[in-house]
Amino acid sequence: MAHRVACPKIIQRLRPFAKPHYSAAHSSITATVSPLNLHQFLNAPPPTAVDHPSPTTPILDVDDVKGLFSSVSTGKLLRSAVNLHAAAVEPMIDLGMWVMNSKLMRTPLLREATVGTIKHTFYDQFCAGPGPAEAARTAARIWDSGLKGMLVYALEHASDNESCDRNLEGFLQTVESAKSLPTSSVSFVVVKITAICPLGLLKRVSDLLRWEYNNESFQLPWKLNTLPIFADSSPFYHTPSKPDPLTVEEETDLHFAQQRMLKICQSCIEANVPLTIDAEDTSVQPGIDYFTYSAALMYNVGDNPIIYGTIQTYLKDAKERLIISANAAEKMGVPMGFKLVRGAYMSSERQLASSLGVESPIHNTIDQTHACFNDCTSFMLEKIASGSGAVIIATHNMDSGNKAAAKARDLGIQNGNQKLQFAQLYGMADGLSFGLKNAGFQVSKYMPFGPVELVMPYLLRRAEENRGLLSTSTLDRYLMRKELKRRLKAAIL
Repeated sequence: MAHRVACPKIIQRLRPFAKPHYSAAHSSITATVSPLNLHQFLNAPPPTAVDHPSPTTPILDVDDVKGLFSSVSTGKLLRSAVNLHAAAVEPMIDLGMWVMNSKLMRTPLLREATVGTIKHTFYDQFCAGPGPAEAARTAARIWDSGLKGMLVYALEHASDNESCDRNLEGFLQTVESAKSLPTSSVSFVVVKITAICPLGLLKRVSDLLRWEYNNESFQLPWKLNTLPIFADSSPFYHTPSKPDPLTVEEETDLHFAQQRMLKICQSCIEANVPLTIDAEDTSVQPGIDYFTYSAALMYNVGDNPIIYGTIQTYLKDAKERLIISANAAEKMGVPMGFKLVRGAYMSSERQLASSLGVESPIHNTIDQTHACFNDCTSFMLEKIASGSGAVIIATHNMDSGNKAAAKARDLGIQNGNQKLQFAQLYGMADGLSFGLKNAGFQVSKYMPFGPVELVMPYLLRRAEENRGLLSTSTLDRYLMRKELKRRLKAAIL
C-alpha cells in the first residue's frame, strides 16, 4: 500500500521535464507512464539471454545500472525509455509513414499536430537540434557525460547543383560550429555524397565504374586516382549493358561535386575534425566510394586519417572489399579509416534484386551478417595494432561490442588510441555506449540535426529502414527500466 500512496509524489520527482502546455505528444508520453501503469512499465520482464553479452568476453559491465546511467537525469532516462518503447512498436512506424505520404499532410491543422507529435517524441529522442549551433550545444552536453558527438546534417538526396550548393553551405557551417567546442568533443562530421552530388549523376558514375571494372579496355577520362572500389563478389546487376559516356554537362557537374567534396575536406583539416562519408544503397555506393577514396588519397597523410569511408557488413562482398581497399591503402602508405556498420537498406536491396531475378547482395541470415561484422572488426583491429588504418566500430549489438573490446585488449591497443572509436546512434544503445566509455574506450554518438520539417522525412525513412534495430532495443529499455526502478525505490526509502 505504501508503494501506491507514494507513487503520485514520486512521479512528480521523476518527470521534471513535464510542462503544462506541451503538445498532445507529450500528453501521450505521460499517460503511458501514469501512476496506474508505472508498476507494469518498470517491472517488464528482462530480455532473453540472447540480448546479454557473451560470457566468454566479460569486458563490459552493464549490470551496474547506477554507474552506467550516473550522468543521465531521471527525466531524460524516463523519456528515453518511453520513446524507445514506442519506437519498437512497428505499427507506429507504419502509421507514421502512411500519414507522411498521405494527402492529410496538406491540411494545416493536421500537419501542425503531426510535426508537434514528432518534435516532442522521436525528434527530441534521436536528433541533436534544428541547426549547427544547437547540435554543437548537444554535443557539448554529452561531452560532459564522457561521450563524443558525430555531427550529421540530416539531408535527403539532392537533385541539382543549386540544392547541392545549399547543402554544401550547411556542411561547412557544421564544421565551423565544431570549432567552438572543447577539443575532441566532436569526433567526426558526417556527410552523405548524395547531398552534394545529384543522385542521377551519382548513379551514372556508379554504372560507368562497374562497367570499367569488368572491361579493362573501357576508359574513363574523368576518373581520378582511387583505392579499389569493387571485389569480384560485388553486385554488378545494376549495369546490364554498356552505359553511355558522361556528357560534357555531366562531366562539368561531376567536377562541381568533386569541388564541393574537396571544400568540405579542406574545412575539416582546418578545424582538425575528421570526416566520415556515409554509405548508401548499392546502386550508388560505387560512386560514393569513388568520391571517398579519391579524396582520401589527396588528404589522408601522416599518421591519422582525416577521411573515413563506410563498409556495410550485411553485404556479401563487404569483407572482401574491405580487405582489398585497406591493403591497397597500406601498400600506398595512405592511412585509411573505415566505419563499420551492419547496414540500413535491407528491404530495398532485396526488393530490387528480386525484381531483377538476381541473388540478393545481402547475407542470407542475420548470423552471417553478425559474423561478417565481427570478422571485419577483427581485421581492422589487427591493422591498428600493426600501425596501419583506423576504425569506427558502429554497433548496437552488445556481443559485438564485447568481442571488439576484448580483441582490442588482447592486441594491446590502448584505450586512448584515437584510431579506435566506437559509435551508436544518438538516443539509442546508451547502455552499450556508457558501458564502453566506462571500460575506457572512445565512444561517439551519431547525432543527426536539422529543422523538424526537414528532418521529419529523414527520421521516418531511417525508422522504416531500421525497424529491426528499433524493435531489438530490448536490452537498452530493460537497463533503463532497471535504473528507473532503483531510483524510484531510493526516493521512496
